[in-house]
Amino acid sequence: MAIKILAYEEGHLPGLEALWKQCLPDDPLWEASDAAHSASQARSTIRLIANDGDDVIGSVMAGYDGHRGWLYALAVLPAYRFDHVATTLVIEAEKKLRSIGCTKINLQIRSSNPQAQQFYRTLGYATEDRISMGKRLEFG
Repeated sequence: MAIKILAYEEGHLPGLEALWKQCLPDDPLWEASDAAHSASQARSTIRLIANDGDDVIGSVMAGYDGHRGWLYALAVLPAYRFDHVATTLVIEAEKKLRSIGCTKINLQIRSSNPQAQQFYRTLGYATEDRISMGKRLEFG
């Protein structure tokens, strides 16, 4: 297995879209991949891809607003989920966030996803006493 962690490039988009559709089918963020792709062009956004040969097998998107870092999306193809691909992607994202001055990283996980909760606990993340709130903005 020749897995490499790379910075996202335009040529990765078809593989990234396929990954999102398979791994994050219920996530509305990926329903409009063009919008997600455009949003990820922000200067403080970190986009990493895990490749096995020419195939996109995983990705993580993270960001830093100057106050807190965020892990926005982590996806790894099921066949690679026990090969430390997700761990490697998160560690690389953490390194990149640290290198630009980030001292704290936040993330959100659906309460219906205990596997993700356990995964992040093994990497040192802890549940914080917070309420997550959101508001969808309509365009047009």
